[in-house]
Amino acid sequence: MARSPFRFAPLSPENFADLEDLFGPKGACGGCWCMTWRLPKKSYDAGKAEGNHARLRALVDGGEPAGVLAYEGDRAAGWISVAPREQFDYLRRSRTLQPPDDLPVWSVTCFYIRKEHRRRGLATALLGAAEEYVRERGGKRIEGYPSLPRSAELPAVFAWTGLPAIFESRGFTECPSQGRSRKLMRKHLR
Repeated sequence: MARSPFRFAPLSPENFADLEDLFGPKGACGGCWCMTWRLPKKSYDAGKAEGNHARLRALVDGGEPAGVLAYEGDRAAGWISVAPREQFDYLRRSRTLQPPDDLPVWSVTCFYIRKEHRRRGLATALLGAAEEYVRERGGKRIEGYPSLPRSAELPAVFAWTGLPAIFESRGFTECPSQGRSRKLMRKHLR
């Protein structure tokens, strides 16, 4: 088996500048700073760009779990957001992505990969790194909400929650959900 060219590190105050470099001046997608599902819509919209940047920075500085960075060499190549489900306001309010039970679970809500690193297996590797991150923090379950492609080629901007094949390749199974545009997929960690 080929060794991955990537290494992984949890987001921390010490490497936050690497995430800033990865996300660029627009904060990933339109000033989201990976806060889209963490905040109520009104707060998220009011904080676009610098407000969301400051909120993510405060979360990380406060020691809260936020996610994992992938590196190729010294530069961040990708990101995966992963934290306990209760940290995501969107999931609390969603009618279509309700959990199948009341067991504690960690949620993968976003992938962000530099353009030149796409289609190289990095999303799958990031998901594996997220599983390890959750395991190290005592988590027993992890779930994701991959986008269901409506055509053979889903633009990357719409695949930010991942695709079902990525989760299936890591042993996730589909849970019942009402979603038409996303699946709810879960894995029990050993």
